[in-house]
Amino acid sequence: MAKIGRNQPCPCGSGKKYKHCCLVTRQSAQPVSPMEQVKISLVDEIKKIQAAATEKRAILRELGVFIFFSDQDGDAWVLEVTESDAVQVARAGKPIEIELDANPELIEINWSHTFALRNKRFFLVAYADKQETELVRAPTKQINAAIKRIYKRYTPELLDQVHLDTDAPSAPATS
Repeated sequence: MAKIGRNQPCPCGSGKKYKHCCLVTRQSAQPVSPMEQVKISLVDEIKKIQAAATEKRAILRELGVFIFFSDQDGDAWVLEVTESDAVQVARAGKPIEIELDANPELIEINWSHTFALRNKRFFLVAYADKQETELVRAPTKQINAAIKRIYKRYTPELLDQVHLDTDAPSAPATS
């Protein structure tokens, strides 16, 4: 590939010199940090699962230690495998805004539930009132398979680093 001179016409076809057109855009583009890439990917996956819920499509997706699923009733959830955390991101086809904070060292999600698979059934327990609920339409078999894949894909040491110890703010992991 040939190098473009600053004073040559811009290859985008604008008719401007390269230095006054795409070179400025290229130089101003900031590299995205790995943590920001994870946040962008996580937000994108949440939007995708919310869109599926809006269309009342049942799907399941994975990203790192996260599982995203929606059902035909328009409900959608995000699960975090290492601590069995869960948060609902759509209800009856309507997206639910969730708290998602990120800084250069961690991504923090305000999880509302824990989840468990028992006897081929999917259960949630709310952090607020400890109320247990069975999600009958949850794709339990696919969730179980996804969890197994995640535990095969990552070492136990890496999985241990996913969550911060709330008593030790200098811990290097994210959740």
